[in-house]
Amino acid sequence: MSALFNKWRESLEKTRKATFGRIITVFGGSEITRETWDELEALLIQADVGVETSQRIIERVGTAIREKGLTKTNEFILALEEALLDLLLPSTPLELDSHHPAVVTLVGVNGSGKTTAAAKLGYIYSNEGKKVLLAAADTFRAAAIDQLQVWGERLHLPVIAGQPESDPGAVAYDALQAGIARNMDIVLIDTAGRLHTRYNLMEELKKVHRVLAKALPGAPHATLLVLDATTGQNALHQARAFQQAVNVSGVILSKLDTSARGGMAFAIQSELGLPIYYAGLGEKPQDLQPFDRYQFVKNILGEKE
Repeated sequence: MSALFNKWRESLEKTRKATFGRIITVFGGSEITRETWDELEALLIQADVGVETSQRIIERVGTAIREKGLTKTNEFILALEEALLDLLLPSTPLELDSHHPAVVTLVGVNGSGKTTAAAKLGYIYSNEGKKVLLAAADTFRAAAIDQLQVWGERLHLPVIAGQPESDPGAVAYDALQAGIARNMDIVLIDTAGRLHTRYNLMEELKKVHRVLAKALPGAPHATLLVLDATTGQNALHQARAFQQAVNVSGVILSKLDTSARGGMAFAIQSELGLPIYYAGLGEKPQDLQPFDRYQFVKNILGEKE
């Protein structure tokens, strides 16, 4: 097995063992009954796929079984794999090369992993030869400013930071101006975590985006929503709220390696149509990987390489 396949397999172990790996045994019997479909639905919902998305999966698998006359366990699993893959958008890179500098904001609720994701994205882009500037616009948490500065030193990336409790819009503006002056390729802006139910905090996030747009027309060029994979279906409610507040471009699925609720990825794409650009498979900078739907599906089902 390749090292990357192993990494995906290890990171999805909890999701595989808790639910998806058990699905194979559902189709292990000699006959498909109503109870078989009920059990499959229960396992999918338990994996935080969601009721609506689970029903779509079951309908697709049932149709394949009827139309193709499938009878063998491996044929059932292949039909399930195809149904799951169809729910995930094709993997495409985040297109930023047409902007200079390209401005990317990271948004999400408290504790979702935005600051770490910002640093790891910086690592990815700097390894591609791009000049990257990090902005610590989470001014509500002094620890977030310190955390990003530590990451910046570790990864040799410059960081623009304000004082704790200062205006996050001003920090974002200063970072963008610095990015332009220093001829940076990408400016990554870490925003404060906020509960998606708090109106005033969401309005402040809109203000940060307005400030960026005034400083550089078209900015931010991408807004990535960082979702904690351990939150399951609650992530869907978060995503809807952030979609309404700002123009979310796509998702970074963090902490996938510590979650048994990886099924929420299907609900995010099926019900919201948001692409998942990156997945967090561990704590190291290189563990933020481009989301690969084939690796994801094969490894939650426990298939061999």
